[in-house]
Amino acid sequence: MNHESLKKYIQENRSGLLNELMEMLKIPSVSADSKFKDQVLKMADVTAKALEKAGLDNVEVCSTSGFPVVYAEKIIDSSKPTVLIYGHYDVQPPDPLDFWHSPPFEPTIRKTDIHPEGAVFARGSADDKGQFFIHVKALEWMLKNNALPCNVKFMIEGEEEIGSPSLVNWTKENKDILKADVILISDTAMLGPDTPSIDTGLRGLAYMEVEVTGPNRDLHSGVYGGAVANPVNILCSMIASCHDENRRITIPGFYDDVVELSEEERKIFAKAPFDEAAYKKDLDIEEVMGEKGYTTLERTGIRPTLDVNGIWGGYTGEGSKTVLPSKAFAKISMRLVPNQDHHKISRLFEQYFLSIAPKGVKVKVTPHHGGNPVVVPLNHPALKAAQKAVKQSFGKEPVFTRGGGSIPIVALFKQVLGLDSILLGFGLDTDALHSPNEHFGIRNYLKGIETVPLFFYYYSITK
Repeated sequence: MNHESLKKYIQENRSGLLNELMEMLKIPSVSADSKFKDQVLKMADVTAKALEKAGLDNVEVCSTSGFPVVYAEKIIDSSKPTVLIYGHYDVQPPDPLDFWHSPPFEPTIRKTDIHPEGAVFARGSADDKGQFFIHVKALEWMLKNNALPCNVKFMIEGEEEIGSPSLVNWTKENKDILKADVILISDTAMLGPDTPSIDTGLRGLAYMEVEVTGPNRDLHSGVYGGAVANPVNILCSMIASCHDENRRITIPGFYDDVVELSEEERKIFAKAPFDEAAYKKDLDIEEVMGEKGYTTLERTGIRPTLDVNGIWGGYTGEGSKTVLPSKAFAKISMRLVPNQDHHKISRLFEQYFLSIAPKGVKVKVTPHHGGNPVVVPLNHPALKAAQKAVKQSFGKEPVFTRGGGSIPIVALFKQVLGLDSILLGFGLDTDALHSPNEHFGIRNYLKGIETVPLFFYYYSITK
């Protein structure tokens, strides 16, 4: 493969590669909000057209029980290995809008300390439109230059941000067309712009919603306060009881299936550079917090967690209203590690939360989406190919890490398709994924387009 020709192409077509991405980012494909339904469907069509333009065959917008899956392929030789590329075209809601420095669906390029060459600010820029589009443009270059050494299939869905509810059945129903040797995903982050890394695993997820009900109506807090259980107070106490003084989770049985890393494994992951002072400065916090006995990177990669993602109840409008609320709510997520099962953890959470509820309230627990953790063996041939590709494009040996986030469908791919997923992400944790002012570094985007053809080359000769 002609690496210099690839770099020259990227340099000469920089503006066009950026402009095409920014057109995609203008589409508010928010899967979680029904008012954006037409925009999500529009994004599916735009994705299909981009794959056709790149030169792929059998491009199809496949119906599901929810939003469609966009499929495409290029089979050059059935005897050669096949790479299945997965990504998603839906995005997180942009709220809270007041915290954005520019409108979330009006992509804007701005320079930052971390991205001195500029970054594209828009919802979905790094998660995951910018990252899956890397593969589209990389394949376009390979096909134009007769440099595709493997077969390739694309599977781009529109429901990842709501837990991929329709993809489970669609994957099972389409096992034959999805046959491949490995899955390649760019939906994760590197440690830094000059510290390339590859995630060798992802945490799982169990996402719950709880509802605490006290009296049958909102009450005057002066007349009833102190005599009737306040659901907001109770809910806060219940949530607080989920951790002990060492920040360990107190749910009985929660750690039973956790696979503890050996000291040797911890040493491998400890090679990842980490500047705790810079970490705290970036977040504007005085101190980090987490499970006793583990480093910050271990807490966010190899250890399970429980966090409140949202909590509400009572009066939250302008001014004051002295009310004792009838109900209180919270959304709670638990990040899981091997070998925890999200169904089991959801049951344990529900049992625990119901058991600690005082008699003055009624508690309802509703599981939402979830997924199991995954780990890729360090000697996997595709992982070695990714390692060589990153080293050549970035000029540095990548560090192996464990991702703190979750891509629930990855565990399903292993279960249904029997395939491991290589997590070749090009974003950064500081890119504000799921937050206001999400952005994707231009250098990272272009480096991704440079790296993917190198992966295909090394995988074809490694395999």
